[in-house]
Amino acid sequence: MSLLPLDDAPGRLPAAVPSLPPSPVRFHAPRLLRRALVLLPLLLIGVWAAVDWRSVYDGTARLGSADPWWLLVALFFTCLGWLSAPCIRQGALPERLPAGLLIASQFAAGYANHVLPASIGAHAVTLRFLQGRGIPLARATASLALYSAVKPIAKTLVLLVFLVAFPGLLLTGELVPDRRTSLLIAGAVTLALAGTALLVTTVRPLRRPLLDALRCALTDVRLLHTRPARILALWGGAVVAPLIQSSVIFAVGAALGLSLSWVQVTFAFLAASTAMGAVPAPGGIGPVDAGVVFAMVALGAPVDLSATAVIGYRVLTVWLPLLPGALVLSALVQRKVL
Repeated sequence: MSLLPLDDAPGRLPAAVPSLPPSPVRFHAPRLLRRALVLLPLLLIGVWAAVDWRSVYDGTARLGSADPWWLLVALFFTCLGWLSAPCIRQGALPERLPAGLLIASQFAAGYANHVLPASIGAHAVTLRFLQGRGIPLARATASLALYSAVKPIAKTLVLLVFLVAFPGLLLTGELVPDRRTSLLIAGAVTLALAGTALLVTTVRPLRRPLLDALRCALTDVRLLHTRPARILALWGGAVVAPLIQSSVIFAVGAALGLSLSWVQVTFAFLAASTAMGAVPAPGGIGPVDAGVVFAMVALGAPVDLSATAVIGYRVLTVWLPLLPGALVLSALVQRKVL
Protein backbone atom coordinates (compact mmCIF):
# COMPACT_ATOMS: atom_id res chain seq x y z
CA MET A 1 0.00 0.00 0.00
CA SER A 2 1.45 3.34 -1.06
CA LEU A 3 2.11 5.87 1.66
CA LEU A 4 2.32 8.80 -0.83
CA PRO A 5 -0.23 11.54 -0.32
CA LEU A 6 -3.01 11.60 -2.79
CA ASP A 7 -1.96 15.09 -4.01
CA ASP A 8 1.43 13.67 -5.10
CA ALA A 9 0.09 10.52 -6.61
CA PRO A 10 1.49 9.87 -10.08
CA GLY A 11 -0.83 10.62 -12.90
CA ARG A 12 -2.82 13.19 -10.98
CA LEU A 13 -3.35 16.31 -12.99
CA PRO A 14 -2.25 19.56 -11.35
CA ALA A 15 -4.93 21.92 -10.35
CA ALA A 16 -5.80 24.34 -13.09
CA VAL A 17 -4.29 27.75 -12.56
CA PRO A 18 -6.89 30.41 -13.21
CA SER A 19 -5.91 32.45 -16.22
CA LEU A 20 -5.44 36.14 -15.60
CA PRO A 21 -7.19 38.54 -17.94
CA PRO A 22 -4.85 40.35 -20.30
CA SER A 23 -3.68 43.60 -18.83
CA PRO A 24 -5.13 46.57 -20.66
CA VAL A 25 -2.82 48.78 -22.66
CA ARG A 26 -1.98 51.84 -20.57
CA PHE A 27 -1.39 55.13 -22.19
CA HIS A 28 1.01 57.36 -20.32
CA ALA A 29 -0.71 60.72 -20.58
CA PRO A 30 2.26 62.81 -19.37
CA ARG A 31 4.56 61.15 -21.88
CA LEU A 32 2.12 61.69 -24.75
CA LEU A 33 1.55 65.27 -23.65
CA ARG A 34 5.28 65.90 -23.50
CA ARG A 35 5.76 64.53 -27.01
CA ALA A 36 2.93 66.72 -28.26
CA LEU A 37 4.54 69.77 -26.66
CA VAL A 38 7.83 68.88 -28.33
CA LEU A 39 6.20 68.82 -31.78
CA LEU A 40 3.82 71.73 -31.25
CA PRO A 41 6.41 74.54 -31.74
CA LEU A 42 7.47 73.18 -35.11
CA LEU A 43 3.82 72.88 -36.18
CA LEU A 44 3.13 76.47 -35.18
CA ILE A 45 6.14 77.65 -37.18
CA GLY A 46 4.74 75.95 -40.26
CA VAL A 47 1.34 77.56 -39.78
CA TRP A 48 2.85 80.98 -39.16
CA ALA A 49 5.12 80.72 -42.20
CA ALA A 50 2.14 79.79 -44.39
CA VAL A 51 0.12 82.78 -43.14
CA ASP A 52 2.85 85.45 -43.17
CA TRP A 53 5.19 84.22 -45.87
CA ARG A 54 4.85 87.36 -48.02
CA SER A 55 6.38 89.72 -45.44
CA VAL A 56 9.26 87.31 -44.81
CA TYR A 57 9.93 86.96 -48.53
CA ASP A 58 9.81 90.72 -49.18
CA GLY A 59 11.99 91.54 -46.20
CA THR A 60 14.57 88.92 -47.09
CA ALA A 61 14.66 90.00 -50.73
CA ARG A 62 15.19 93.64 -49.84
CA LEU A 63 17.83 92.82 -47.27
CA GLY A 64 19.74 90.92 -49.95
CA SER A 65 20.77 94.22 -51.55
CA ALA A 66 21.67 95.99 -48.30
CA ASP A 67 25.13 96.77 -46.93
CA PRO A 68 26.38 93.50 -45.40
CA TRP A 69 28.59 95.21 -42.80
CA TRP A 70 25.70 97.14 -41.33
CA LEU A 71 23.66 93.94 -41.35
CA LEU A 72 26.40 92.29 -39.31
CA VAL A 73 26.12 95.16 -36.83
CA ALA A 74 22.36 94.58 -36.70
CA LEU A 75 22.96 90.87 -36.15
CA PHE A 76 25.37 91.68 -33.31
CA PHE A 77 22.76 93.82 -31.54
CA THR A 78 20.17 91.09 -32.14
CA CYS A 79 22.34 88.54 -30.35
CA LEU A 80 23.05 91.07 -27.62
CA GLY A 81 19.33 91.52 -27.11
CA TRP A 82 18.93 87.81 -26.34
CA LEU A 83 20.85 88.41 -23.10
CA SER A 84 18.72 91.30 -21.84
CA ALA A 85 15.67 89.22 -20.88
CA PRO A 86 17.66 86.70 -18.76
CA CYS A 87 19.38 89.63 -17.06
CA ILE A 88 16.04 91.22 -16.09
CA ARG A 89 14.60 87.85 -15.04
CA GLN A 90 17.52 87.23 -12.69
CA GLY A 91 17.24 90.73 -11.30
CA ALA A 92 13.56 90.15 -10.46
CA LEU A 93 14.29 87.13 -8.27
CA PRO A 94 16.32 86.88 -5.03
CA GLU A 95 17.39 83.27 -5.71
CA ARG A 96 20.32 82.71 -8.04
CA LEU A 97 19.39 80.76 -11.18
CA PRO A 98 21.76 78.68 -13.36
CA ALA A 99 22.93 81.05 -16.09
CA GLY A 100 22.97 78.55 -18.93
CA LEU A 101 19.48 77.19 -18.29
CA LEU A 102 18.15 80.70 -17.68
CA ILE A 103 19.44 81.92 -21.05
CA ALA A 104 18.10 78.81 -22.79
CA SER A 105 14.68 79.17 -21.15
CA GLN A 106 14.43 82.81 -22.17
CA PHE A 107 15.50 81.98 -25.71
CA ALA A 108 12.67 79.45 -25.79
CA ALA A 109 10.35 81.97 -24.16
CA GLY A 110 11.16 84.39 -26.96
CA TYR A 111 9.69 81.91 -29.40
CA ALA A 112 6.57 81.47 -27.27
CA ASN A 113 6.27 85.25 -26.97
CA HIS A 114 5.77 85.53 -30.73
CA VAL A 115 3.08 82.84 -30.78
CA LEU A 116 0.70 84.07 -28.05
CA PRO A 117 -0.33 87.71 -27.43
CA ALA A 118 0.57 89.97 -24.52
CA SER A 119 3.66 87.92 -23.53
CA ILE A 120 1.44 85.07 -22.29
CA GLY A 121 3.61 82.44 -23.93
CA ALA A 122 6.87 83.84 -22.56
CA HIS A 123 5.45 84.13 -19.05
CA ALA A 124 4.10 80.57 -19.18
CA VAL A 125 7.50 79.18 -20.19
CA THR A 126 9.28 81.24 -17.52
CA LEU A 127 6.78 80.25 -14.83
CA ARG A 128 7.27 76.59 -15.63
CA PHE A 129 11.06 77.02 -15.59
CA LEU A 130 11.03 78.78 -12.22
CA GLN A 131 8.82 76.13 -10.66
CA GLY A 132 11.15 73.47 -12.01
CA ARG A 133 14.01 75.25 -10.19
CA GLY A 134 12.11 74.94 -6.92
CA ILE A 135 10.77 78.51 -6.79
CA PRO A 136 7.36 78.64 -5.04
CA LEU A 137 4.39 79.64 -7.18
CA ALA A 138 3.76 82.89 -5.30
CA ARG A 139 7.37 84.04 -5.64
CA ALA A 140 7.56 82.97 -9.32
CA THR A 141 4.34 84.88 -10.08
CA ALA A 142 5.66 87.89 -8.18
CA SER A 143 8.85 87.88 -10.24
CA LEU A 144 6.81 87.81 -13.46
CA ALA A 145 4.76 90.75 -12.24
CA LEU A 146 7.89 92.69 -11.31
CA TYR A 147 9.46 91.89 -14.70
CA SER A 148 6.31 93.08 -16.50
CA ALA A 149 6.16 96.29 -14.45
CA VAL A 150 9.82 97.26 -14.67
CA LYS A 151 10.09 97.08 -18.47
CA PRO A 152 7.48 99.75 -19.35
CA ILE A 153 8.58 101.95 -16.43
CA ALA A 154 12.20 101.85 -17.59
CA LYS A 155 11.18 102.46 -21.21
CA THR A 156 9.10 105.48 -20.20
CA LEU A 157 12.00 106.87 -18.17
CA VAL A 158 14.36 106.47 -21.12
CA LEU A 159 11.80 108.22 -23.35
CA LEU A 160 11.59 111.12 -20.88
CA VAL A 161 15.37 111.36 -20.80
CA PHE A 162 15.41 111.59 -24.60
CA LEU A 163 12.76 114.33 -24.52
CA VAL A 164 14.77 116.35 -22.00
CA ALA A 165 18.11 115.80 -23.75
CA PHE A 166 16.78 116.34 -27.29
CA PRO A 167 13.77 118.71 -27.09
CA GLY A 168 13.90 119.33 -30.82
CA LEU A 169 12.50 115.86 -31.46
CA LEU A 170 9.04 117.07 -30.39
CA LEU A 171 9.01 119.89 -32.94
CA THR A 172 7.28 117.50 -35.30
CA GLY A 173 3.64 118.00 -34.41
CA GLU A 174 2.55 114.71 -35.97
CA LEU A 175 4.34 112.77 -33.24
CA VAL A 176 2.18 114.32 -30.52
CA PRO A 177 -1.12 112.41 -30.25
CA ASP A 178 -4.28 114.43 -30.74
CA ARG A 179 -7.03 114.78 -28.16
CA ARG A 180 -9.09 111.90 -29.54
CA THR A 181 -6.15 109.47 -29.47
CA SER A 182 -5.21 110.54 -25.95
CA LEU A 183 -8.78 109.97 -24.76
CA LEU A 184 -8.82 106.52 -26.37
CA ILE A 185 -5.56 105.56 -24.66
CA ALA A 186 -6.76 106.88 -21.30
CA GLY A 187 -10.07 105.04 -21.69
CA ALA A 188 -8.34 101.76 -22.56
CA VAL A 189 -6.05 102.02 -19.53
CA THR A 190 -9.00 102.86 -17.26
CA LEU A 191 -11.05 99.93 -18.55
CA ALA A 192 -8.11 97.56 -18.08
CA LEU A 193 -7.57 98.66 -14.48
CA ALA A 194 -11.30 98.55 -13.69
CA GLY A 195 -11.65 95.11 -15.26
CA THR A 196 -8.74 93.78 -13.25
CA ALA A 197 -10.14 95.19 -10.01
CA LEU A 198 -13.60 93.78 -10.77
CA LEU A 199 -12.13 90.37 -11.59
CA VAL A 200 -10.18 90.26 -8.34
CA THR A 201 -13.12 91.33 -6.19
CA THR A 202 -15.75 89.07 -7.76
CA VAL A 203 -13.85 85.85 -8.52
CA ARG A 204 -12.93 84.40 -5.14
CA PRO A 205 -10.57 81.63 -6.40
CA LEU A 206 -8.36 84.31 -7.94
CA ARG A 207 -8.32 86.57 -4.90
CA ARG A 208 -6.12 84.47 -2.64
CA PRO A 209 -3.36 83.67 -5.19
CA LEU A 210 -3.25 87.28 -6.38
CA LEU A 211 -3.06 88.66 -2.86
CA ASP A 212 -0.33 86.14 -1.98
CA ALA A 213 1.59 87.10 -5.12
CA LEU A 214 1.18 90.83 -4.33
CA ARG A 215 2.36 90.32 -0.74
CA CYS A 216 5.34 88.30 -1.94
CA ALA A 217 6.10 90.87 -4.64
CA LEU A 218 6.28 93.71 -2.13
CA THR A 219 8.56 91.65 0.08
CA ASP A 220 10.83 90.73 -2.83
CA VAL A 221 10.96 94.31 -4.10
CA ARG A 222 12.27 95.49 -0.73
CA LEU A 223 14.75 92.62 -0.61
CA LEU A 224 15.98 93.02 -4.18
CA HIS A 225 16.59 96.73 -3.81
CA THR A 226 18.99 96.08 -0.95
CA ARG A 227 21.28 94.16 -3.32
CA PRO A 228 23.25 96.31 -5.81
CA ALA A 229 23.79 93.36 -8.17
CA ARG A 230 20.04 92.72 -8.43
CA ILE A 231 19.32 96.44 -8.92
CA LEU A 232 21.84 96.61 -11.76
CA ALA A 233 20.50 93.47 -13.42
CA LEU A 234 16.84 94.48 -13.07
CA TRP A 235 16.89 98.15 -13.97
CA GLY A 236 20.02 98.11 -16.10
CA GLY A 237 18.67 95.30 -18.26
CA ALA A 238 15.29 97.01 -18.58
CA VAL A 239 16.91 100.30 -19.65
CA VAL A 240 19.33 98.72 -22.12
CA ALA A 241 16.75 96.41 -23.77
CA PRO A 242 14.85 99.07 -25.81
CA LEU A 243 18.12 100.77 -26.73
CA ILE A 244 19.39 97.49 -28.17
CA GLN A 245 16.17 96.95 -30.11
CA SER A 246 16.28 100.43 -31.59
CA SER A 247 19.94 99.90 -32.48
CA VAL A 248 18.90 96.91 -34.58
CA ILE A 249 16.43 99.09 -36.50
CA PHE A 250 19.04 101.82 -36.95
CA ALA A 251 21.65 99.36 -38.25
CA VAL A 252 19.18 97.84 -40.72
CA GLY A 253 18.12 101.31 -41.82
CA ALA A 254 21.76 102.34 -42.28
CA ALA A 255 22.30 99.22 -44.38
CA LEU A 256 19.43 100.36 -46.61
CA GLY A 257 20.57 104.01 -46.79
CA LEU A 258 18.16 105.52 -44.25
CA SER A 259 19.17 109.08 -43.36
CA LEU A 260 17.83 109.21 -39.78
CA SER A 261 20.31 109.35 -36.89
CA TRP A 262 20.47 106.84 -34.06
CA VAL A 263 18.80 109.33 -31.71
CA GLN A 264 15.87 109.81 -34.10
CA VAL A 265 15.39 106.08 -34.71
CA THR A 266 15.62 105.34 -30.99
CA PHE A 267 13.11 108.05 -30.17
CA ALA A 268 10.73 106.74 -32.85
CA PHE A 269 10.96 103.22 -31.46
CA LEU A 270 10.53 104.36 -27.85
CA ALA A 271 7.52 106.52 -28.67
CA ALA A 272 5.83 103.88 -30.83
CA SER A 273 6.46 100.93 -28.52
CA THR A 274 5.32 102.94 -25.48
CA ALA A 275 2.11 104.02 -27.19
CA MET A 276 1.32 100.74 -28.98
CA GLY A 277 2.95 98.21 -26.66
CA ALA A 278 -0.26 97.70 -24.68
CA VAL A 279 -2.08 96.32 -27.73
CA PRO A 280 -2.30 92.50 -27.21
CA ALA A 281 -0.56 91.37 -30.39
CA PRO A 282 1.93 88.47 -30.47
CA GLY A 283 5.33 89.99 -29.74
CA GLY A 284 3.93 93.46 -30.45
CA ILE A 285 4.04 92.64 -34.17
CA GLY A 286 1.62 94.82 -36.13
CA PRO A 287 0.73 97.83 -33.96
CA VAL A 288 4.30 98.54 -32.86
CA ASP A 289 5.59 98.11 -36.42
CA ALA A 290 3.03 100.54 -37.80
CA GLY A 291 3.80 103.00 -35.01
CA VAL A 292 7.55 102.86 -35.66
CA VAL A 293 7.07 103.41 -39.40
CA PHE A 294 4.72 106.32 -38.73
CA ALA A 295 7.16 107.92 -36.28
CA MET A 296 10.11 107.52 -38.64
CA VAL A 297 8.14 109.04 -41.52
CA ALA A 298 7.11 111.94 -39.27
CA LEU A 299 10.80 112.55 -38.56
CA GLY A 300 11.51 112.86 -42.29
CA ALA A 301 12.33 109.33 -43.50
CA PRO A 302 10.85 107.89 -46.72
CA VAL A 303 7.94 105.52 -46.27
CA ASP A 304 9.45 102.66 -48.27
CA LEU A 305 12.80 102.74 -46.47
CA SER A 306 11.13 103.01 -43.07
CA ALA A 307 8.88 100.04 -43.78
CA THR A 308 11.79 98.00 -45.14
CA ALA A 309 13.92 98.78 -42.08
CA VAL A 310 11.14 97.59 -39.77
CA ILE A 311 10.62 94.46 -41.89
CA GLY A 312 14.35 93.75 -41.70
CA TYR A 313 14.23 94.28 -37.94
CA ARG A 314 11.45 91.70 -37.67
CA VAL A 315 13.32 89.24 -39.88
CA LEU A 316 16.37 89.45 -37.61
CA THR A 317 14.60 89.51 -34.25
CA VAL A 318 11.61 87.24 -34.99
CA TRP A 319 12.17 84.96 -37.93
CA LEU A 320 15.89 84.34 -37.53
CA PRO A 321 15.65 82.98 -33.94
CA LEU A 322 12.23 81.39 -34.48
CA LEU A 323 13.35 77.90 -35.51
CA PRO A 324 16.28 77.74 -33.02
CA GLY A 325 13.93 78.96 -30.29
CA ALA A 326 11.41 76.24 -31.13
CA LEU A 327 14.13 73.60 -31.07
CA VAL A 328 15.43 74.86 -27.72
CA LEU A 329 11.88 74.82 -26.33
CA SER A 330 11.37 71.25 -27.54
CA ALA A 331 14.71 70.17 -26.06
CA LEU A 332 13.91 71.75 -22.69
CA VAL A 333 10.51 70.05 -22.64
CA GLN A 334 12.04 66.70 -23.59
CA ARG A 335 14.67 67.00 -20.84
CA LYS A 336 11.95 67.95 -18.33
CA VAL A 337 13.49 71.34 -17.63
CA LEU A 338 10.09 72.83 -18.50
